[in-house]
Amino acid sequence: MQFPRNFIAASEKPCDFKNLVPAPYIRKRFTLCDKPTSAQITICGLGFYTLYINGKRISSPLAPYINSTDDFTYYNQYEIASYLTSGENVIGIILGNGLQNPFGGYNWHFHKASWLGVPKVALGLVASFIDGTNFTLESDTSFKTSPSPIYFDDMRAGERYDAQDEQPGWNLPGFNDSHWVNAIKTTIPKGEPRICIAEPITIAREIKPVSITPIENGFLFDFGVNTAGVCRLKIKGGWAGQRVSFIHGEVLREGRLDTTNIAYGPDHIQEDTYIVKGHGEEEYTPMFTYHGFQYVYITGIIPPQATEDLLTYLEMYSDLQERGGFTSSSEVLNTLQTLTRRSTLSNFYYFPTDCPQREKNGWTGDAAVSAEHTLLNLAPEKSYREWLNNVRKAQLANGKLPGIVPTAGWGYDGIGPAWDCVITELPYFTYIYRGDKEILQENATAIFRYLHFLNRKMQVQDGLIKEGLGDWCQPTYMWDAYTTPVLFSDSVISMDIANKAAFMFDELGWEQESAYAQVISAKLRINIREKLIDLENMIANCKTQTAQAMALYYGIFEQEEKPKAFQQLLNLIAEKDGHMDTGILGARVIFHVLSDFGHSQLAYDIITRPTYPSYAYWLKQGATSLWEEFNPDGGRISSRNHHFFGDISGWFIKRIAGIRFNPAGRDLYKVDFTPSFIEGLDFAEGFHEAPAGKIVSRWDREGENVRLRITLPPGCKGEIRLENGWVFVSNQSVEAAESGENIYLVKIKA
Repeated sequence: MQFPRNFIAASEKPCDFKNLVPAPYIRKRFTLCDKPTSAQITICGLGFYTLYINGKRISSPLAPYINSTDDFTYYNQYEIASYLTSGENVIGIILGNGLQNPFGGYNWHFHKASWLGVPKVALGLVASFIDGTNFTLESDTSFKTSPSPIYFDDMRAGERYDAQDEQPGWNLPGFNDSHWVNAIKTTIPKGEPRICIAEPITIAREIKPVSITPIENGFLFDFGVNTAGVCRLKIKGGWAGQRVSFIHGEVLREGRLDTTNIAYGPDHIQEDTYIVKGHGEEEYTPMFTYHGFQYVYITGIIPPQATEDLLTYLEMYSDLQERGGFTSSSEVLNTLQTLTRRSTLSNFYYFPTDCPQREKNGWTGDAAVSAEHTLLNLAPEKSYREWLNNVRKAQLANGKLPGIVPTAGWGYDGIGPAWDCVITELPYFTYIYRGDKEILQENATAIFRYLHFLNRKMQVQDGLIKEGLGDWCQPTYMWDAYTTPVLFSDSVISMDIANKAAFMFDELGWEQESAYAQVISAKLRINIREKLIDLENMIANCKTQTAQAMALYYGIFEQEEKPKAFQQLLNLIAEKDGHMDTGILGARVIFHVLSDFGHSQLAYDIITRPTYPSYAYWLKQGATSLWEEFNPDGGRISSRNHHFFGDISGWFIKRIAGIRFNPAGRDLYKVDFTPSFIEGLDFAEGFHEAPAGKIVSRWDREGENVRLRITLPPGCKGEIRLENGWVFVSNQSVEAAESGENIYLVKIKA
């Protein structure tokens, strides 16, 4: 298609924390002789834009896609015929800084990005009429511009709005724009133009405060949950010039808001400001920022204004369809499922981010460890494909990948395979759960290039890999301190990258590339076994839960070695008094390994025990989302909204409910079931919407027996395998599950 490339701007004057430049209004009036039968507008507004047609907002929040415009320039298309009329019509646009001028992202060098520039826009309109004629319009210097009331905006730091500078009717027909100035022509971004296929950002729900507490010179609003979005302000009884500021955060200390876990400097504190014009009730919703928070500390208001209607939390994230879920008789498990869903969604703004309150970065490792549980619960595949387009653009010629995407050059060194594996994890699991080979085809060359990068590393690192980050966020340890050496975790992850690459190359018929990947995998496995494993005692030399669980999960041990190796894992857990002692790499695998060996009960106990460290301990501390770290009460506070410990949700669905979809990776109509009848649970139910339809597994305890109900969509089949001494009442060891509802009665073996 033809993309409009006439980019215009209000000026070339840059802005930052010290030099404020208002977000520009841009408008264009045009006349139509009749109401069109169809009309389409194609627009790229950088960094963010808000589009109006005759005063009606058309665009979703935070459009367009967030990325490096050196790689792509993203366009959105809208059908707008229903908004147009015969006679005068008006296109109205407000432009925000976004990633075009991300001065709040200085910790990751975004303020040095090669694409930096003022906000700009290019658009084209084509309207068709019943008589077969067309009307076309494209952005040019005849568009008029004027400063908007948004006199500061930054995606991370916040937004400031002076309602006294509003121009009522600016985006409507009949407005007098004679005092506005013409837009200027500006530089065309380097990136390849494309239509965004990722889901848009949406306002998912509105949340009212659960409490309002007067504190010193302001009021603390508590919304009850830690998620992401913005607050809509509705203020009554204001006076001209009243300055209302609201700071967003997720931590209280001694009843007061503490933002020290967010701020990297005095300017980065998630603060929005509204200056009242003083005419009755006024309403304001920030356009070009978003925040992660549970609490808002608001100043500049008087007590009568501090009502529950003053602030409404607009929860926002990518509009991902639900595709799976889990529920049980355990309030702890149900709450953890809710928290995982909340953290996954509130960290999905076009692509998976690490946290919504501080970095808002697309950390590759975070996305990798969360890929499977996200696909089990939600429908991210289009957004994954779009983000992987940008991951591939960020890959260097030598195969190296950055730790964050988008990046302005930060993150190419010191990150390593445990994060780089996003290049295989997202395509692999998307293919397993959706069966679409396009994502394999799109990423195969980049994967092959990365394998060459690993191979070169192996040749200079004694046949192993040590490059960057390891078992991040192990309890009680600093972020970059690991009891599992990076040499171990990187080598094992690299082997898994090669294994998954070989599988995907096989599916594509790339025989030579698959053979190459298999050679790399085999060499790494041999070297790991020889240099990092005590094969006499079947334990990783470093003797950690993470290393032992990873070795079992990723196939380092031979089949006959596994029972002894698993006993060593049990010993390591016992040494910690039955607690987990893993970071994100170990947590991704340890519960699945326990279930593989018939110890789902122990996995459940580790997750739900109320003492530190555990997931239930988070709940005891008041968590309403998943946290970045397992720290004791009174310990260091980092992010209170991360998703990378969220694979417990995948374990709930796959291991407690027992849904093992496409277990061999090559049959979308094969679903095996391995339910775990956990002591202390009266029932559990999981579901997943597969390409063929909805899969449901539910079991209910009935005295000493359990009734298992399985529903499979048409054409699906599978086997049911029971663990820990359970048998079918029919005395068969394995039962078949066919399409439709299947009901079984099982009991403990006498």
